[in-house]
Amino acid sequence: MQKLTSSFYRLAASGTLAALFALGGQTAAQAATDGSFTPAQRAEIVSIVRNALKTDPSILTDAVAAMQNKASEQKASSALEVVRRNKAQFGGSTTDIVLGNPHGTLSVVEFYDPRCPYCRKVLPDLDALVAAEPELRLVEKVIPVLGPNSVLDSQAIVAAGLQNAYKPFQQALMADTSAPGLDRIRHAATQAGLDADRLVKDMKSPAVSAVLAQNVALARSIDLDGTPTFIIGEQQIIPGAVSVEDLKAAVEKLKTKH
Repeated sequence: MQKLTSSFYRLAASGTLAALFALGGQTAAQAATDGSFTPAQRAEIVSIVRNALKTDPSILTDAVAAMQNKASEQKASSALEVVRRNKAQFGGSTTDIVLGNPHGTLSVVEFYDPRCPYCRKVLPDLDALVAAEPELRLVEKVIPVLGPNSVLDSQAIVAAGLQNAYKPFQQALMADTSAPGLDRIRHAATQAGLDADRLVKDMKSPAVSAVLAQNVALARSIDLDGTPTFIIGEQQIIPGAVSVEDLKAAVEKLKTKH
Protein backbone atom coordinates (compact mmCIF):
# COMPACT_ATOMS: atom_id res chain seq x y z
CA MET A 1 0.00 0.00 0.00
CA GLN A 2 2.95 2.34 0.31
CA LYS A 3 3.25 2.59 -3.45
CA LEU A 4 -0.42 3.54 -3.78
CA THR A 5 -0.15 6.08 -0.96
CA SER A 6 2.93 7.68 -2.46
CA SER A 7 1.24 7.90 -5.85
CA PHE A 8 -1.74 9.74 -4.38
CA TYR A 9 0.50 12.22 -2.61
CA ARG A 10 2.42 12.85 -5.81
CA LEU A 11 -0.84 13.39 -7.67
CA ALA A 12 -2.06 15.85 -5.07
CA ALA A 13 1.24 17.70 -5.02
CA SER A 14 1.37 18.05 -8.78
CA GLY A 15 -2.23 19.17 -9.13
CA THR A 16 -3.22 16.23 -11.30
CA LEU A 17 -5.59 14.78 -8.74
CA ALA A 18 -8.20 17.02 -10.36
CA ALA A 19 -7.73 15.22 -13.65
CA LEU A 20 -8.06 11.89 -11.86
CA PHE A 21 -11.38 12.96 -10.39
CA ALA A 22 -12.59 14.36 -13.71
CA LEU A 23 -11.56 11.50 -15.94
CA GLY A 24 -11.42 8.52 -13.67
CA GLY A 25 -13.99 9.12 -11.01
CA GLN A 26 -16.36 6.47 -12.30
CA THR A 27 -13.56 3.93 -12.62
CA ALA A 28 -12.34 4.63 -9.10
CA ALA A 29 -15.85 4.31 -7.68
CA GLN A 30 -16.35 1.02 -9.47
CA ALA A 31 -13.02 -0.29 -8.22
CA ALA A 32 -13.96 0.69 -4.68
CA THR A 33 -17.14 -1.37 -4.80
CA ASP A 34 -16.24 -4.38 -6.92
CA GLY A 35 -13.69 -5.86 -4.53
CA SER A 36 -10.54 -4.42 -6.13
CA PHE A 37 -9.64 -2.85 -2.77
CA THR A 38 -10.00 -4.14 0.78
CA PRO A 39 -12.07 -2.08 3.25
CA ALA A 40 -8.84 -0.86 4.86
CA GLN A 41 -7.45 0.22 1.50
CA ARG A 42 -10.66 2.04 0.61
CA ALA A 43 -10.60 3.85 3.95
CA GLU A 44 -6.99 4.89 3.39
CA ILE A 45 -7.76 6.19 -0.11
CA VAL A 46 -10.64 8.28 1.26
CA SER A 47 -8.38 9.63 4.00
CA ILE A 48 -5.65 10.55 1.50
CA VAL A 49 -8.07 12.36 -0.78
CA ARG A 50 -9.71 14.17 2.15
CA ASN A 51 -6.34 15.35 3.46
CA ALA A 52 -5.26 16.45 0.00
CA LEU A 53 -8.40 18.56 -0.38
CA LYS A 54 -7.85 20.13 3.05
CA THR A 55 -4.28 20.98 2.13
CA ASP A 56 -5.15 22.40 -1.30
CA PRO A 57 -8.88 23.13 -1.82
CA SER A 58 -8.14 24.33 -5.36
CA ILE A 59 -7.84 20.65 -6.33
CA LEU A 60 -11.61 20.32 -6.12
CA THR A 61 -12.15 23.52 -8.09
CA ASP A 62 -9.79 22.25 -10.78
CA ALA A 63 -11.57 18.90 -10.82
CA VAL A 64 -14.98 20.54 -11.29
CA ALA A 65 -13.60 22.78 -14.05
CA ALA A 66 -12.04 19.79 -15.80
CA MET A 67 -15.32 17.88 -15.68
CA GLN A 68 -17.23 20.88 -17.00
CA ASN A 69 -14.76 21.35 -19.85
CA LYS A 70 -14.97 17.69 -20.76
CA ALA A 71 -18.77 17.80 -20.70
CA SER A 72 -18.73 20.89 -22.93
CA GLU A 73 -16.41 19.20 -25.39
CA GLN A 74 -18.59 16.09 -25.50
CA LYS A 75 -21.72 18.20 -26.00
CA ALA A 76 -20.11 20.17 -28.84
CA SER A 77 -18.93 16.98 -30.49
CA SER A 78 -22.42 15.48 -30.34
CA ALA A 79 -23.97 18.67 -31.70
CA LEU A 80 -21.56 18.79 -34.63
CA GLU A 81 -22.40 15.20 -35.46
CA VAL A 82 -26.06 16.23 -35.66
CA VAL A 83 -25.06 19.09 -37.99
CA ARG A 84 -23.10 16.72 -40.25
CA ARG A 85 -26.02 14.31 -40.48
CA ASN A 86 -28.45 17.12 -41.37
CA LYS A 87 -26.49 19.35 -43.74
CA ALA A 88 -29.50 20.34 -45.80
CA GLN A 89 -31.43 21.57 -42.76
CA PHE A 90 -28.53 23.57 -41.37
CA GLY A 91 -26.14 25.18 -43.85
CA GLY A 92 -28.09 24.14 -46.96
CA SER A 93 -31.43 25.60 -45.93
CA THR A 94 -33.58 27.19 -48.64
CA THR A 95 -36.12 28.64 -46.21
CA ASP A 96 -33.78 30.89 -44.22
CA ILE A 97 -32.09 34.09 -45.28
CA VAL A 98 -28.57 33.79 -46.64
CA LEU A 99 -26.30 36.81 -46.32
CA GLY A 100 -23.04 37.22 -48.16
CA ASN A 101 -22.33 34.87 -51.06
CA PRO A 102 -25.24 32.42 -51.62
CA HIS A 103 -22.81 30.09 -53.39
CA GLY A 104 -19.89 30.64 -51.02
CA THR A 105 -17.69 27.75 -49.95
CA LEU A 106 -17.47 28.90 -46.32
CA SER A 107 -20.66 28.24 -44.36
CA VAL A 108 -21.58 29.89 -41.06
CA VAL A 109 -25.00 29.41 -39.45
CA GLU A 110 -26.29 31.80 -36.80
CA PHE A 111 -29.18 31.05 -34.47
CA TYR A 112 -30.51 34.28 -32.99
CA ASP A 113 -33.44 35.79 -31.16
CA PRO A 114 -34.32 39.32 -32.35
CA ARG A 115 -34.94 40.48 -28.79
CA CYS A 116 -31.64 39.13 -27.49
CA PRO A 117 -29.31 42.06 -26.59
CA TYR A 118 -26.24 40.01 -27.46
CA CYS A 119 -27.69 39.23 -30.88
CA ARG A 120 -28.21 42.93 -31.43
CA LYS A 121 -24.65 43.60 -30.36
CA VAL A 122 -23.12 41.33 -33.01
CA LEU A 123 -25.16 42.71 -35.95
CA PRO A 124 -22.46 45.16 -37.10
CA ASP A 125 -19.79 42.52 -36.56
CA LEU A 126 -21.63 40.13 -38.87
CA ASP A 127 -21.91 42.86 -41.50
CA ALA A 128 -18.15 43.40 -41.24
CA LEU A 129 -17.49 39.67 -41.45
CA VAL A 130 -19.61 39.31 -44.60
CA ALA A 131 -17.95 42.33 -46.20
CA ALA A 132 -14.46 41.00 -45.44
CA GLU A 133 -14.95 37.46 -46.75
CA PRO A 134 -16.26 37.05 -50.34
CA GLU A 135 -16.66 33.28 -49.95
CA LEU A 136 -18.78 33.48 -46.79
CA ARG A 137 -22.29 32.08 -46.84
CA LEU A 138 -24.02 33.25 -43.65
CA VAL A 139 -27.30 31.44 -42.95
CA GLU A 140 -29.45 33.22 -40.38
CA LYS A 141 -31.95 31.18 -38.38
CA VAL A 142 -34.25 33.25 -36.22
CA ILE A 143 -35.68 31.47 -33.18
CA PRO A 144 -38.10 32.92 -30.60
CA VAL A 145 -36.76 31.80 -27.23
CA LEU A 146 -37.42 34.84 -25.05
CA GLY A 147 -41.19 34.83 -24.80
CA PRO A 148 -44.26 36.12 -26.67
CA ASN A 149 -42.61 39.33 -27.87
CA SER A 150 -39.80 37.27 -29.38
CA VAL A 151 -42.43 35.25 -31.24
CA LEU A 152 -43.94 38.43 -32.70
CA ASP A 153 -40.57 39.84 -33.77
CA SER A 154 -39.43 36.50 -35.21
CA GLN A 155 -42.64 36.14 -37.20
CA ALA A 156 -42.23 39.67 -38.52
CA ILE A 157 -38.60 39.15 -39.60
CA VAL A 158 -39.39 35.95 -41.47
CA ALA A 159 -42.44 37.62 -43.04
CA ALA A 160 -40.26 40.51 -44.19
CA GLY A 161 -38.21 37.99 -46.15
CA LEU A 162 -41.34 37.21 -48.20
CA GLN A 163 -41.17 40.82 -49.42
CA ASN A 164 -37.41 40.54 -50.11
CA ALA A 165 -36.74 43.04 -47.35
CA TYR A 166 -35.31 40.82 -44.63
CA LYS A 167 -32.13 42.77 -43.94
CA PRO A 168 -33.48 46.35 -43.82
CA PHE A 169 -36.44 45.26 -41.71
CA GLN A 170 -34.29 43.16 -39.37
CA GLN A 171 -31.98 46.09 -38.74
CA ALA A 172 -34.83 48.56 -38.26
CA LEU A 173 -36.68 46.27 -35.86
CA MET A 174 -33.67 45.20 -33.81
CA ALA A 175 -32.50 48.81 -33.48
CA ASP A 176 -35.92 49.96 -32.27
CA THR A 177 -36.03 50.21 -28.47
CA SER A 178 -39.69 51.20 -28.15
CA ALA A 179 -42.29 49.02 -26.43
CA PRO A 180 -42.79 45.67 -28.19
CA GLY A 181 -45.95 44.98 -30.13
CA LEU A 182 -47.58 45.27 -33.53
CA ASP A 183 -47.36 49.08 -33.57
CA ARG A 184 -43.59 48.83 -33.25
CA ILE A 185 -43.49 46.19 -36.00
CA ARG A 186 -45.60 48.35 -38.32
CA HIS A 187 -43.31 51.31 -37.69
CA ALA A 188 -40.22 49.25 -38.54
CA ALA A 189 -41.95 47.93 -41.66
CA THR A 190 -42.69 51.46 -42.83
CA GLN A 191 -39.09 52.47 -42.17
CA ALA A 192 -37.86 49.58 -44.30
CA GLY A 193 -40.29 50.35 -47.13
CA LEU A 194 -42.49 47.28 -46.68
CA ASP A 195 -46.22 46.82 -47.04
CA ALA A 196 -47.05 46.81 -43.32
CA ASP A 197 -50.55 45.33 -43.77
CA ARG A 198 -49.18 42.44 -45.82
CA LEU A 199 -46.41 41.89 -43.28
CA VAL A 200 -48.85 41.58 -40.39
CA LYS A 201 -50.97 39.16 -42.41
CA ASP A 202 -47.96 37.06 -43.47
CA MET A 203 -46.77 36.81 -39.87
CA LYS A 204 -49.56 34.27 -39.21
CA SER A 205 -49.08 32.37 -42.47
CA PRO A 206 -48.26 28.65 -42.60
CA ALA A 207 -45.01 29.44 -44.44
CA VAL A 208 -43.71 31.63 -41.62
CA SER A 209 -44.86 29.19 -38.95
CA ALA A 210 -43.09 26.33 -40.74
CA VAL A 211 -39.77 28.20 -40.88
CA LEU A 212 -39.84 29.05 -37.19
CA ALA A 213 -40.91 25.54 -36.18
CA GLN A 214 -38.06 24.02 -38.18
CA ASN A 215 -35.53 26.44 -36.71
CA VAL A 216 -36.64 25.69 -33.16
CA ALA A 217 -36.48 21.96 -33.84
CA LEU A 218 -32.93 22.29 -35.19
CA ALA A 219 -31.90 24.35 -32.17
CA ARG A 220 -33.24 21.65 -29.88
CA SER A 221 -31.47 18.93 -31.86
CA ILE A 222 -28.10 20.45 -30.98
CA ASP A 223 -29.18 21.25 -27.41
CA LEU A 224 -28.68 24.97 -28.02
CA ASP A 225 -28.10 26.84 -24.75
CA GLY A 226 -28.72 30.42 -25.83
CA THR A 227 -28.40 33.05 -28.50
CA PRO A 228 -26.51 33.92 -30.50
CA THR A 229 -24.95 30.58 -31.38
CA PHE A 230 -22.69 30.18 -34.42
CA ILE A 231 -21.98 26.96 -36.29
CA ILE A 232 -18.75 27.32 -38.22
CA GLY A 233 -18.98 24.88 -41.14
CA GLU A 234 -19.10 21.45 -39.57
CA GLN A 235 -16.05 22.12 -37.43
CA GLN A 236 -16.94 24.35 -34.51
CA ILE A 237 -19.85 25.71 -32.46
CA ILE A 238 -19.41 29.11 -30.82
CA PRO A 239 -21.98 30.16 -28.23
CA GLY A 240 -22.39 33.78 -27.24
CA ALA A 241 -21.62 37.23 -28.61
CA VAL A 242 -18.00 36.71 -29.57
CA SER A 243 -15.88 39.48 -31.05
CA VAL A 244 -15.54 40.04 -34.77
CA GLU A 245 -11.88 39.06 -34.41
CA ASP A 246 -12.89 35.67 -33.00
CA LEU A 247 -15.40 35.15 -35.79
CA LYS A 248 -12.81 36.05 -38.42
CA ALA A 249 -10.33 33.66 -36.82
CA ALA A 250 -12.93 30.87 -36.91
CA VAL A 251 -13.61 31.53 -40.59
CA GLU A 252 -9.88 31.55 -41.34
CA LYS A 253 -9.57 28.19 -39.60
CA LEU A 254 -12.49 26.92 -41.66
CA LYS A 255 -10.58 27.83 -44.85
CA THR A 256 -7.90 25.30 -44.01
CA LYS A 257 -10.54 22.55 -44.22
CA HIS A 258 -11.31 23.39 -47.86
